[in-house]
Amino acid sequence: MLKYIFGATIVFCALSGIFTDDLPVTQQCLGCICEAISACNTSSACSGDVCGPFRITWAYWADSGKPTVGGESPEAAQAYAHCAGDTYCAALSVQGYMNKFQQDCNGDGKIDCDDFAAIHKIGGYGCKGVALPEPYGERYRQCKAIVGSGR
Repeated sequence: MLKYIFGATIVFCALSGIFTDDLPVTQQCLGCICEAISACNTSSACSGDVCGPFRITWAYWADSGKPTVGGESPEAAQAYAHCAGDTYCAALSVQGYMNKFQQDCNGDGKIDCDDFAAIHKIGGYGCKGVALPEPYGERYRQCKAIVGSGR
C-alpha cells in the first residue's frame, strides 16, 4: 500500500504549481491514474507501443495535441518518446486527451476522475458502460481511497 502513496506523491510533487483549475484532471486524479497504470514508474522506458509513467501510445499523444519537451518540434523523431517519458509533458498529454474525450463513462451524471481513469485505460471511444480492467481498476480504487481524486 505504501508503494501507491509514494508513487502518487511523486506525481503530485512533480506537477504542483503547473496546473490550474480550468484543466479537466486534478493532480490527485493524475496521480491515481499514474499509480494504476504503471505504479508511477518514472524510470520506465518505452515497452512495445507504450511509453512513460502514464504508459501512453503514440496515437494517444497525437490525440492529446502532441505536447513536447523543451520546445522540441512535435514532428521530431523522438518527440513522442521524450514527452511520454517526461512526467510534466506526459501529464499534459493526459490533460489534452481528457479535454478532447471527456465524457460520463459510468453514467452517474457527472464527469470525474472515475471517468478519466476509464478513458485513460479503455480509450476515448469505448469507455461507456465498461468496467475498468483488473488489476488497473483495483490499483486505481486503492489510490483514490487513500489520496482522494478531486473532480
